[in-house]
Amino acid sequence: MGDLRNLALTGAVVVAMATAMVFPAAAKDTGLVFVSSEKDNAVHVLDGKTLEVVKRIGTAARPRHLQFDPARTRIFVACGDGDAIDIIDIATLQLTDRITGIDDPELFDFSADGGTLFISLEDDAKLGILDLETYFREREAKPDLDVAEPSDEPLADEEDEEEEESENEEEGEEEEDVAGLTTIEVGAEPEGILANPNGQTVYVSSEVANLVHVVDLASGSIRANILVGQRPRRFALTPDGRELWVSNELAASVSIIDVASNTVSATLQLEPPRGLRAEDVTPVGITMTADGKTAVVAMGRANHVAFVDVAARQVTDLVLVGNRAWNATLNRDGSLLYVANGLSDDMTVIDMEGRRAVRSVPVGRVPHTVLIDD
Repeated sequence: MGDLRNLALTGAVVVAMATAMVFPAAAKDTGLVFVSSEKDNAVHVLDGKTLEVVKRIGTAARPRHLQFDPARTRIFVACGDGDAIDIIDIATLQLTDRITGIDDPELFDFSADGGTLFISLEDDAKLGILDLETYFREREAKPDLDVAEPSDEPLADEEDEEEEESENEEEGEEEEDVAGLTTIEVGAEPEGILANPNGQTVYVSSEVANLVHVVDLASGSIRANILVGQRPRRFALTPDGRELWVSNELAASVSIIDVASNTVSATLQLEPPRGLRAEDVTPVGITMTADGKTAVVAMGRANHVAFVDVAARQVTDLVLVGNRAWNATLNRDGSLLYVANGLSDDMTVIDMEGRRAVRSVPVGRVPHTVLIDD
């Protein structure tokens, strides 16, 4: 009997060790890489060293933006066609909860304390401000965590989405009342969201109005409207908090905003790489190194990322990546850059010191965002 008990214990230990090797038990700093896939309706989990996929986590339809909560123990996933924000537990690599009733979420950001979620509500032309404690306390019940099947349908383009929105308005479709959610009206098609770490302001980009809205959280009103380039998309704040960099997709430029005065202090025009046309330069993703010396801009259909000297306002290097470089994410020590290439269904890994691509990894269909749990 004792031998059987020891054998069972030994077997359990072996299984536990094997599981821990693939799915680390620690709630953070696992080294895993997470990539959202818009058409697979999943978040793919990659081993940080081998970059092999170790798990596929199904989500609601069309997962796009990914972000750690401030404790870095959970990942929130904006599922646009699922009208939901899914929540993944990093320790177990399981979908554990879902925020429902959020119409077509694409981007969001957390307050510094993690208690509030700021969401761009594109169809409604509003900034959503969701008090998470209120939401989870007052919702009727935890929703079913059904996941969407992989899709073979083409993703809706903006004209299709606008037509669908118009039809919904004509039919008098009512919005779902979401506990803890308040809204502030902004310009048409808001997308980019950035909560200033000072806790006082949130920045919202309006693609149609070509504006960056500076929202004052104390008054719940817009403090300033800043005219930038055509179709502003994403933000990066310099580490000292003095400058806000904004990618302008259809202007092939980056607007640099002086935070103190809420004015554009400079505009960086991005020239097309050799052999490409000016209209191919469609910047979206933008990130900043921890020292604030270098900005990296994903140039969209120009299939490159641009390295920009922040002080000099000059592009110093271009690195070829996959098709439609969409979003770029730095690892924590700033040594590697991960680029999601939406039209070649892969991810490019760039050595930041050498400024060269070192790996290209197939990862889902229409990858959108990369997170590194390091």
